[in-house]
Amino acid sequence: MATSSVLRVLPLFLLVAASHSAQFTITNKVPVHRVGGGRAIRRDFDGAGNGRCGTGDCGGVLQCTQYGQAPNTLAEFGLNQYEGQDFIDISVVDGFNVPLDFLPADGTAGCPKGGPRCDGDITAQCPAEFQAPGGCNNACTVFKEDQYCCTGSAANSCGPTDYSRFFKGQCPDAYSYPKDDATSIYTCPGGTNYQVIFCP
Repeated sequence: MATSSVLRVLPLFLLVAASHSAQFTITNKVPVHRVGGGRAIRRDFDGAGNGRCGTGDCGGVLQCTQYGQAPNTLAEFGLNQYEGQDFIDISVVDGFNVPLDFLPADGTAGCPKGGPRCDGDITAQCPAEFQAPGGCNNACTVFKEDQYCCTGSAANSCGPTDYSRFFKGQCPDAYSYPKDDATSIYTCPGGTNYQVIFCP
């Protein structure tokens, strides 16, 4: 699905302004890891905003100006699109690095399927060939082949593979390959507010 905006997940996210007004409430429930004697681990970024993320890094800066490096869980949205509807989804097409819920803030009024959830820990179940520090890559990132990336000769006939089925089995609401529209698109009326929850 073509989207107009993307939230890049953990430890930062990228929110590109859209033409439709909606309020996004971001809740970060990512556990704070501590080392020796309860001392917090070092900060990833200096006072000037330079540093690196373990997953989803976007050029070594805190204020992202580009998409994050795979693997990363994506919360995608297009506001006030076809017939005034918002289109929202979660994607693990670029891999997975953190569980995520993307829900309408005021319940499901007008949102027939509610919102997508990806609550499983794919990293813990990640196949050996996809393992990455802090996350799980997808087949396109690892193999760079048309059948997994839905590009080139497979652009019009791309379908699920055993690899995308693994991701779909872990997060049934999420996009598992680029053409996974039927079970992965969620709609709400324009003007809906949303909550994005990291590690729900």
